[in-house]
Amino acid sequence: MEDQRIVKVFLDDDPQPFAEFAPPVKFVFDSTKIPDGKHLLKIVAKSTDGIEGVKSIPFEVRNGPSISVVGLKENEIVNEQVAITINAYGSERKDVFVVTGSETPKGIPSWVWALLIAFVGFALFYFIMYWSPDLYKSFF
Repeated sequence: MEDQRIVKVFLDDDPQPFAEFAPPVKFVFDSTKIPDGKHLLKIVAKSTDGIEGVKSIPFEVRNGPSISVVGLKENEIVNEQVAITINAYGSERKDVFVVTGSETPKGIPSWVWALLIAFVGFALFYFIMYWSPDLYKSFF
């Protein structure tokens, strides 16, 4: 009896598979040929009995530069004027590392400010409670 097992690999809603293999299969998937964005890889496998199994794997391609936006979040409601910082950085040149623009500036988190205020407050409390001239007598 002939082995009728076959694995077909589809990308997004394309009715034609971009690859057909006899299992087991190992191949290199080149995402540079696919535009950036969300995609769906659908794998259809047929057993020797002719029964099909389907597995869908959603994935996102990001071959272009990474884009970072500070000041506006997804589905955020805004009014008036909004300050937005946009940074895009990628790995176009592998021989040179550019420091300028490689990090997105962000504000100091509020928990850091709260920790700093608590530390300064405790220092003032300690200074007021335990400072007295009698403790600082000269040895001379």
